[in-house]
Amino acid sequence: MLTIRKSQDRGYADHGWLKSYHSFSFAGYYDPAHLGWGNLLVINEDRIDRGTGFGKHGHRDMEIISYVLSGELAHQDSMGNVKSIPPGDVQRMSAGTGVMHSEFNHAQDQVTHFLQIWIQPNVTGIEPSYEQKTVPAARKRGALCLVASPDGQADSVTINADARLYAGLLDGDEQTELPLDSARKGYVHLVSGSLAVNGLQINAGDAVLLENENRIALTNGKHAEVLVFDLAA
Repeated sequence: MLTIRKSQDRGYADHGWLKSYHSFSFAGYYDPAHLGWGNLLVINEDRIDRGTGFGKHGHRDMEIISYVLSGELAHQDSMGNVKSIPPGDVQRMSAGTGVMHSEFNHAQDQVTHFLQIWIQPNVTGIEPSYEQKTVPAARKRGALCLVASPDGQADSVTINADARLYAGLLDGDEQTELPLDSARKGYVHLVSGSLAVNGLQINAGDAVLLENENRIALTNGKHAEVLVFDLAA
């Protein structure tokens, strides 16, 4: 079964310095029909205005992935990490027993546009940890590149969760397919452009939720950047 979640149906919050679309219930946005999908709990599409950001705040027992689309995200945390996350990098923070961090856009001439993703861990109370890797565009071109996994396979970041995250770039005749265990759930989030998922055409910001399906087929891309999740049910 495939269900399309349209971009305009997501929650939206405008805080002035931050504009955020929520794919699932988050903070002041609550929708009992969209509390998560499998062990995927949060996808926030955030735009942080120039010279602003999230002040120091805490997380616990959560796998958090940041995927920057444009601009740069400055990260600082209580583990001692001081990092800049540019487009093309994937950042993973395992909050474990607890971590404090901040995220800022220090640029004075551009907005930072990124996806914040939370996945429920399969182990709690672990020591917090951090990982960041660059994923060249060539690895995503016309394919699904594994960027986060439980075992760090294919040079992906390692998450403490029963989930795999892939990123792809598709245009024109490029197409790709991912086998999916029908007992698991799939989730496709289209970052930009347009794309067909198992024959269903979607546009930027749209998502497709998959249940009882054995594959995810991506075709008919037009300047498409896409994230694909293989998730525990």
